[in-house]
Amino acid sequence: MKLVFAGTPEVAVPALDALIASGRHEVAAVVTRPDAPAGRGRRLVASPVAERAEEAGIEVLKPAKPRDPGFLERLREIAPDCCPVVAYGALLPRVALDVPARGWVNLHFSLLPAWRGAAPVQHALMAGDEITGASTFLIEEGLDSGPVYGTVTETVRPTDTSGDLLTRLAFAGAGLLAATMDGIEDGSLEAVPQPGEGVTLAPKITVEDARVDWTAPALRVDRVVRGCTPAPGAWTTFRGERLKLVQAVPLPDRSDLAPGQVAAGKNNVYVGTGSHAVELLWVQAQGKKPMRAADWARGARITEGERVGD
Repeated sequence: MKLVFAGTPEVAVPALDALIASGRHEVAAVVTRPDAPAGRGRRLVASPVAERAEEAGIEVLKPAKPRDPGFLERLREIAPDCCPVVAYGALLPRVALDVPARGWVNLHFSLLPAWRGAAPVQHALMAGDEITGASTFLIEEGLDSGPVYGTVTETVRPTDTSGDLLTRLAFAGAGLLAATMDGIEDGSLEAVPQPGEGVTLAPKITVEDARVDWTAPALRVDRVVRGCTPAPGAWTTFRGERLKLVQAVPLPDRSDLAPGQVAAGKNNVYVGTGSHAVELLWVQAQGKKPMRAADWARGARITEGERVGD
């Protein structure tokens, strides 16, 4: 088939690579978000997908909105059979959805109908899911509600952050998307409607969602820290300033600290929760780089009874 691939961040690159490498289909063009300001100089930088496509000599389209007339005209000129999508980042209007004969097929990082929305991996971790995965489905105008072509499962490991899990799913999902394109092309795959039950939503995680509630059990604190790493980053406050929590582990054998109470030793920093304590391993103070929690505590000269989160 002739394909136009739509995607933007680094997590979409393995899927693009898999489609280029397959040799079975032609990736005629790539659609990605416009260049965005990045770094201290805030200079405009192309998306990871755009950079990879340019390296491969593939035409790159960067519409401000996918309903832009110029973009739609070029898409019709290319006349793709199918448009595979991975984390493109913009809502596709009906006028664009109607262009490819076999539709737009999205790789979504959950086992649909669970976790429809922008942040499926973060929500799966924060909810304590033990198994997650990725799904390919035919895009409709509803939110991740289209019929499913295929799935791949992935076990959630006890120390996984959303970054760890998303990286594994990006590569597993790349193979799934390539296989889905093959199945659509040869007629061996048929999309199956999603069940009406089991639907959960995964809206974008806000900064406020990532704030740690120290009255919650340690297990919940652990899930929030891992689910919000690397973005948007779990956080609390200390002495009126924001403190990002990069890595923390529950300690089931210590329960002598009140919620939010800090105990700093020579090499360890413990914080009380609604159940047992957690040990902070890495933190990032406001305006500083990430550092070992013990180094941060020594520099802050924490006194007995001080708390985080007040």
